[in-house]
Amino acid sequence: GIAVPAAVHVSGDRTTKLLMRMADGLEVECVIIPWEERGASTLCVSSQVGCRQGCTFCATGRMGIIRSLTSDEILAQLFYARKITRLVDLPNIDNVVFMGMGEPSDNIPNVVSAANAMVDPERFAMAQTKVTISTVAPNPDVFENLCEANCAVAWSVHAVRDGLRKKLVPTTRHTMVELREGYIAAMSKRSRNLRTTMLEFALIDGVNDADDDADAIVEFVRVLYDRVEGIKVVVNLIPFNDIGHPTFRKPSLDSVRRFQNRLVQNKVFTYVRTTRGDDESAACGQLATKRKGKVKVAALQDVTHLLP
Repeated sequence: GIAVPAAVHVSGDRTTKLLMRMADGLEVECVIIPWEERGASTLCVSSQVGCRQGCTFCATGRMGIIRSLTSDEILAQLFYARKITRLVDLPNIDNVVFMGMGEPSDNIPNVVSAANAMVDPERFAMAQTKVTISTVAPNPDVFENLCEANCAVAWSVHAVRDGLRKKLVPTTRHTMVELREGYIAAMSKRSRNLRTTMLEFALIDGVNDADDDADAIVEFVRVLYDRVEGIKVVVNLIPFNDIGHPTFRKPSLDSVRRFQNRLVQNKVFTYVRTTRGDDESAACGQLATKRKGKVKVAALQDVTHLLP
């Protein structure tokens, strides 16, 4: 087969991590995040085994790049995740984000193909606005290339000041102004319903969570509104999740709220991503393939008779 589930780990909040094994024996992780209050789940899919971008706050970056996934291997994650939601009684998946292992812009043909299959009414039939490809943007051209997918495109920014961004994303070779120009050019060509976009920031205590950092984001976002007609920008703050880094720490809730309020007061729509699945290393930034001990809820060999 293309890829099959090898193990399932369910955390205390019912966030469910699937370990997917490809035909060549390599493994990736994807995560089902249930939102009981709205009766639906989000699936976070991987696009590569490992990643070459080396973001200092992300466990996948420590793996280096092993290989990219095919479009079928990406789609297998959604196929099996839908089945797992039924087997363990999770809400149906109505939202997919390419925010798992790997950098989507380093695997553009397969990522675009998979995303288009997800929104194809005759295949996975998901809403275009409910599939999001997130990129760290190694160069300005990747935005236009990823926008070939009929879905939302988000930018993993993390810092808008060049020196700090280089510290967090050491493979950065372009200034934030250069990258923003590529973003503006790509977003300006999109249909109106796909001009709603997200800028993501992993907040790290004492690193990028100061008032000056918030103010720099405000100015950065204002340029997008000035230059792209009809754009809607959502800033997504992601409190750092522990990956064993020697100095990086999660900011306090008060610090995160202060940062959010400073953005909101300057008319930047902002929300804080709820940390989910961190007790099973399934939270944002924690994905890296490593076999763990006892599976908490179900070992896949116990339920494979229910899968086709």
